[in-house]
Amino acid sequence: MPATQLPDLLTRPALEPSGQAFPDRRGEPAGRPARRLFIVTHEFFPTRGGIAAFSEEIARAASSLGYATELWAPAHPALSARTWPFTLHPLPLKGSQDFICQVRLAVEIIRQRRRLRHGILYLPEPGPLLAMMYLNHFQAFKPGRLVLTFHGSEILRFASGIGAPFFMSRLIRAADRISTPSDFSLGLLHRHFSDARGKSLITPCALRSTFTTRQARVEMPPPSDKVVILTVGRIHPRKGQLEILEGIQSLPHHLQARVELWLVGETRRTCYLQLLREAAGRTPAEVRFLGPVDDENLGVFYDRADIFALTSINQRQSVEGFGLVYLEASAHGLPVIAHAVGGVPEAVAHGRTGLLVPPHNPEALAAALAQLIENPATRRHLGRNGRAWARRNCWKRSAQALFGNLDPVHEPAPVS
Repeated sequence: MPATQLPDLLTRPALEPSGQAFPDRRGEPAGRPARRLFIVTHEFFPTRGGIAAFSEEIARAASSLGYATELWAPAHPALSARTWPFTLHPLPLKGSQDFICQVRLAVEIIRQRRRLRHGILYLPEPGPLLAMMYLNHFQAFKPGRLVLTFHGSEILRFASGIGAPFFMSRLIRAADRISTPSDFSLGLLHRHFSDARGKSLITPCALRSTFTTRQARVEMPPPSDKVVILTVGRIHPRKGQLEILEGIQSLPHHLQARVELWLVGETRRTCYLQLLREAAGRTPAEVRFLGPVDDENLGVFYDRADIFALTSINQRQSVEGFGLVYLEASAHGLPVIAHAVGGVPEAVAHGRTGLLVPPHNPEALAAALAQLIENPATRRHLGRNGRAWARRNCWKRSAQALFGNLDPVHEPAPVS
């Protein structure tokens, strides 16, 4: 897609201009009790991924805005090792979306129903949405206010199957507010669930509040005089690491020899990892499989790289709704190469912060790689733009959009 077709988003003001204050307790008069906010998620620390980060950052932002925030998440020993600015409510489940987890979550919602009637219940991901869309049929389990977030893939899953579209449509009608992280996901939601129109908005992702460039405490690859291409994401077909290797293989032989590819991410498909290793053996480029790296140590890998590439692809009912990792790469000043699929064009500005290419096109990907490998000045230009681009949004604004200006919720009388 030509760069001229994209809006000049880099000229837009950041979502949180320096010095701008956000109203506490949604602009309520001083002295009012903080509004109760219950956030229920199956994906949270120490789970990695965009949804886990989204849930945590919205909870942090809501707490800073004055909400009495309580986050429900799967119990894990690592939770107590950190200090959180909100109350944690451990759930007796493992964090998946299987039947047992749904039953356990439903039981907990039933147990806490009296508290939920006097606050805002926020469901930021598919697991609790699945449980609530059935409980929604019973008046006794209705919260004071209901806010939902859809990221992308779950919209397609809820729109298919036996009974799911009917139950999800009813939940959407019951919701007070609905958000998605991208315009792509919003369009997907409106196309499959028209009842969301008029109550939905975009809450864009931003950099993590803990974003840092601290020195890593893990063993790093030795310095290289080659052009280092970094990819970060779970080793999975939908993340498209094989497409990157195929793009490298489509480069002229002399450019392949100038490349070093670093693959960071946990392995969930060992058969796919084997395919990657076999592909790596067919190129003169040096390929390093570095495994998972935690957030505190990841920054130095970004800082040692020259190019960031993650070529996610859509697979049936699995789509890329946004891509927080692209923002993190841009924040480190890396030019980004990605596929123009799903909400990725809203995370990577083609021709300004990186290059977007069509999926399943090794020649187009190779051309983008060659352009950045051979032009250090272009890499620096895109990287400089990316630093500003990555900071244009903020979590406080997204939290304010989600929970602000809802009708008052009846609060229980204080106990005398």
